[in-house]
Amino acid sequence: MVGESGDDRAARRQGEGGHRLVPHTADVRIEAWGASLECCLAEAVMGMVGCFADASTVRPTAVERVRFAEAGGDDLLAALLDEVVYRLEVYGQVPVDVEVDADDSGLEVRLAVAALADVEIIGATPKGISWHELHIGPDAYGWSCAVTVDV
Repeated sequence: MVGESGDDRAARRQGEGGHRLVPHTADVRIEAWGASLECCLAEAVMGMVGCFADASTVRPTAVERVRFAEAGGDDLLAALLDEVVYRLEVYGQVPVDVEVDADDSGLEVRLAVAALADVEIIGATPKGISWHELHIGPDAYGWSCAVTVDV
């Protein structure tokens, strides 16, 4: 990814996933990566949570399952992150862990969630996902994505 540090490149060569926040005017830009599509998507979710909450010491209180029929593309990234915003706004749930598994019929996402009231809020909560410069795809080390989160 453009602008990645030497540490990021070394970790990616070893197949490690990760994410980071990138400065962006008035919103939050997230870059995420992983050895597979599934890992990249999970890192994108945790990157989005990390932009507004510190959930590192919180234990999940439930596991929510979401099924996506499509197995790839920008639409999938947007749909998954929109689901996280929806659960935050409607149910007051914050993912503290996420697992993504692919099969022949699409993706199953398991969100281990905690109550919004139980996490430390460190930034503005997301309101939506911008389609401007949103992308996900394979790269030299696996998969990477970038997305702007409206706050």
